Amino acid sequence: MTYNEKLLDRAKRHPEKQKNPDRKAGTKPDWIKVKAPSPTGVYEDTRQIARKLNLTTVCEEAGCPNIGECWAKSHATFMIMGEICTRACSFCNVATGKPDALDVWEPTRVAKAVKEMGLNHVVVTSVDRDDLKDGGAAHFVKTIEEIRRLAPNTTVEILPGDFRGDWDAVDMVTRAKPDVFNHNLETVPALYPTVRPGARYFRSLRLLERVKEVDASIFTKSGLMVGLGETNEQVGQVMDDMRAANIDFITIGQYLQPTPKHAPLDRYVTPEEFQKFEKMAYAKGFLMVSSSPLTRSSHHAGEDFARLKTARETKLAKA
Repeated sequence: MTYNEKLLDRAKRHPEKQKNPDRKAGTKPDWIKVKAPSPTGVYEDTRQIARKLNLTTVCEEAGCPNIGECWAKSHATFMIMGEICTRACSFCNVATGKPDALDVWEPTRVAKAVKEMGLNHVVVTSVDRDDLKDGGAAHFVKTIEEIRRLAPNTTVEILPGDFRGDWDAVDMVTRAKPDVFNHNLETVPALYPTVRPGARYFRSLRLLERVKEVDASIFTKSGLMVGLGETNEQVGQVMDDMRAANIDFITIGQYLQPTPKHAPLDRYVTPEEFQKFEKMAYAKGFLMVSSSPLTRSSHHAGEDFARLKTARETKLAKA
């Protein structure tokens, strides 16, 4: 793809951001650099399964830096309800616009991919679908049900949007009993107007709290990006808010600016600072913490789920 073609592709994916001035992120430090994926072996097998079943992955759409590692292990995070989001968060690389109608066969194709890839644990996320009455809740439920039918031994982690605070929709998805209900707060409250303007901080917190009220056995999880201009004190306050909502698992990773038109990068947070965040989070009572520059919500999700279960069992044994 030529430079002009890349500019055109960016404009198509993010028309609302084209008025923004270019804000370059600067050179990445060594600790944030990853090897380019090699399109061979298991990586290519994973890609071909997604293509064959006409599935979208957030690994590609969001430009995840861990795609090479994950796909080489036959791990992929499926993004349902299309590849066009109705919101325009300034940090996100997923395309913004008017989505297509839901594909009623998509839940079955996701389940077939899970079975074919032999996944022990799968993460299913989605674009925001504010155009749908239930925000896509019924589609999530159908996807969970189809995975249970075709791959009954696979544990299921979901990462939906906020359903615009529709608690009936949240309850519907919760009663489908995903093993992990993940919903990312993404950043500190002070940055929501510029980073996540279509969302509301306390609505997202309340969503995760509600999941626990409906089914306390479901693990809840949420994530933060750092390097957007937040302070460490603000990060600590978000941790306190999460624990007040009984969230089990927090992920903290470095914000990476997808294009010069996206939210500007404030700084690269050092690995030592991520270690301090990890210690702080454990001290506040989280069952699980993943904090590193390349941490992402679904990175190592299967291994983390096993550790999460062990942490709960250990805590209950000590009670």
